[in-house]
Amino acid sequence: MPLPQLEAGTLSEEEGIGSVWPLVPSTGSGCGDGSGAGPPPNPEGTAAAANGAVAVPVVERETWTRQMDFIMSCVGFAVGLGNVWRFPYLCYKNGGGVFLIPYLLIVFIGGIPVFFLEIALGQFMKQGGVSAWNIAPLFKGLGLASMVIVFFCNTYYIMILVWGLYFLFHSFTNPLPWATCGHPWNTPNCTQDFRRSCLNHSAASLSNLSLSAALNLRKVLRLSGGLHEPGAISYEMVLCLIATWIIVYFCMWKGVKSTGKVVYFTALFPYLVLVVLLAHGVTLPGALDGIVYYLKPDWSKLGEAQVWIDAGTQIFFSYAIGLGALTALGSYNRFHNNCYQDAFMLALINSGTSFFAGFVVFSVLGFMAAEQGVDISKVAESGPGLAFIAYPKAVTLMPLAPLWAALFFFMLLILGLDSQFVGVEGLITGIMDMLPPKSALGSLQREVVAAICCLICFLIDMSMVTEGGMYVFQLFDYYSASGITLLWQAFWECVVIAWVYGADRFMDDVARMIGYQPLPYMKWCWSYITPLVCVGVFFFHVVNYKPLTYNTVYTYPLWGELLGWTLALSSMLCIPLTVLYKILRCKGSLRERWQHLTTPVWGRHHLEYLAPESEAKLLPSTGTKSTLLFESVI
Repeated sequence: MPLPQLEAGTLSEEEGIGSVWPLVPSTGSGCGDGSGAGPPPNPEGTAAAANGAVAVPVVERETWTRQMDFIMSCVGFAVGLGNVWRFPYLCYKNGGGVFLIPYLLIVFIGGIPVFFLEIALGQFMKQGGVSAWNIAPLFKGLGLASMVIVFFCNTYYIMILVWGLYFLFHSFTNPLPWATCGHPWNTPNCTQDFRRSCLNHSAASLSNLSLSAALNLRKVLRLSGGLHEPGAISYEMVLCLIATWIIVYFCMWKGVKSTGKVVYFTALFPYLVLVVLLAHGVTLPGALDGIVYYLKPDWSKLGEAQVWIDAGTQIFFSYAIGLGALTALGSYNRFHNNCYQDAFMLALINSGTSFFAGFVVFSVLGFMAAEQGVDISKVAESGPGLAFIAYPKAVTLMPLAPLWAALFFFMLLILGLDSQFVGVEGLITGIMDMLPPKSALGSLQREVVAAICCLICFLIDMSMVTEGGMYVFQLFDYYSASGITLLWQAFWECVVIAWVYGADRFMDDVARMIGYQPLPYMKWCWSYITPLVCVGVFFFHVVNYKPLTYNTVYTYPLWGELLGWTLALSSMLCIPLTVLYKILRCKGSLRERWQHLTTPVWGRHHLEYLAPESEAKLLPSTGTKSTLLFESVI
């Protein structure tokens, strides 16, 4: 079926490692950022021109060496700690195997459509998370919002890797330090009887903790009295933080060429460890009971709204939607890569990993419950509690405990590492695409920009290696990349593509890339279903909002909550404020402003798809003088 040619838009130079300078004829309303500026001068100081058109060198955007590099990078980024430590617990808590019904339903109506949209957008526009929204320039705030969110994620997420590295170092001792009492960090009430610690562990007291909890809270975190008490810096944690940032930097400093090589190890090795841990776990007594607890269906749960909300929130988290990194990764694809097929394959890998990890986790928790003679509900944990308290305690009950502890924490470190450095890669790509190529900033090498970003994140992280650092970490985790911010982002992405640019139009663009039309259900999801899902889950979060607490013991002060909401709104407000700023700055009637600001800015690679009359409108004819506006994205 012949496809319609691209409609006329403005024409930009191909984005490479540098910036974008859209080429806009002066006949429209003057809305460009930097309106009235002339073309960038050539080295001789004059505007380069040939046959009446400005000649700006086109910088070829680098692409993946192999297409498998892209697949591995997406697997490494999207498959992370949440698949291992959050999904199994949610499945157990929300009705076992019954939880898969709402989970898979929302995967197909929410997860895959937005996941595919972000990858396809990056591949079609050949631009990073910010400049890709040149497809509807009025809503470039979507790109800025995603940059803010991924910056916050890169800042606090690395602390989990720091704790994992610290535990990994302590795993090479026999007996394990959290297996016995008598250490400086133990309380006088230290007990090696897990049954007693379960009975005594209450909201009123943190003194009767299991040994791994004692190591985590008193040795690693060294908790102060609250957010208002930063306390002393832990220099052991600072060394781990420095080591982790150095590893992250050298994994991505050369761009996709280095990232594409490293992810083969970081994406595949955790699967090997999971298989080994499962093979060992199922041989342990009580493992079968744990797996039954994991999958045992409770059909009554389907009637609870919280189950559906948990499914939706988990999908948006684990699919890494709304962070702009998937768009950045997609921008390095070949233009005719089958991103539609890739999206379904990556979704299968992501959700399959979550489901498989549940067998690994609950086989060990079942063993732990059987050994200690307690119900599995007493040992089932989610998040850091599973990784740094429940699982380490279970490992101490196994033969060759140091081996299994080292293997588990090394897997944890690798799982988080590729999510971290691919996230940083997405941030760097967005920044490099925004830098004006003719400025001093635009001449900065990628390695320098990456080093500056890592250094800034490191300095912020210093607040999280103090005695009050855990409170700062939870503030970032709860607000900056929360379900509310991601759902807000995903909602506007669907609305802009479906209703501003046009769902049918974007489907045609995808067909130009992959050679055939995707299933119509995609545009139905972008237009109606996915935005409704996002709105429903968003308002559920808002209505059921509760003030942030730590461990049900410490309630954050009002100024702490205000700081948290500042983190959340710093990304959410990027979208409406950018729209308002662009409309107010533009000239002409409201209709003219809307038409001008929603006109796509095409790249050079789009020229072959433009209709001849559209191309004639964009490129000035020979012998005519035409004033050209050059718009920098900053």
